Order: sequence, then structure tokens, then C-alpha cells
Amino acid sequence: QVQLVESGGGLVQAGGSLRLSCAASGRTFSSYPMGWFRQAPGKEREFVATVNWSGVNTAYADSVKGRFTISRDNAKKTVYLQMNSLKPEDTAVYYCNTEPPVSDYWGQGTQVTVSS
Repeated sequence: QVQLVESGGGLVQAGGSLRLSCAASGRTFSSYPMGWFRQAPGKEREFVATVNWSGVNTAYADSVKGRFTISRDNAKKTVYLQMNSLKPEDTAVYYCNTEPPVSDYWGQGTQVTVSS
């Protein structure tokens, strides 16, 4: 079983940066590929980025490629999402989960709001 707690969201102006964190519990955290997902108002939840178990391989949605960086620290059981050059369309609740996601692992998410 894995429990995930996201943090680091907030209100930022367009062009600004935020760093999200996802703290995980569970002994097998380092075995899982992890991902960040987001859900904007009135839209379905969408994939943002993923990192493999070792942190070496990453992949991104086209909409965030070149602006966002996903990383992980298995010793701290934490996954990060560095978000730079933020745009108003990045406004959403951001969630972490395994990749592919497991329905039982969704947490509360962290709100990111980007003002123009």
C-alpha cells in the first residue's frame, strides 16, 4: 500500500516558478515509476510527467516539455515537479501517483494557480 501527500502549490504570476513535492509512505516506493497529473476546472485529469524507479528516465506531456522537470529521491521517498515559465493554462490541482496510476493512491492534490 502507498499513501501520497502533495504539497508546494500556490498562487504565482505567469512566468514564475513553483516546486511541488509528493511524499510517499510504503516500503516499496522505490520500485514504482511515479507520475504527476493535473486536473483543471471542468476538465478531466491529465498526465503531466513521469519518472522511472531510478530517476534516470523521464517523459513529459507536450504542453509542459521544456518547462517542467520531474525528479525523485528514493531515500526520502519523495517525488518533485519543478515548474518554470508557468502559464495561466497550467492552473490546476496537481496530483502524484504511480505510473500507470492506481485509483486507491490518489491524494488530495495541491492547487496551482497562475495569474496572467
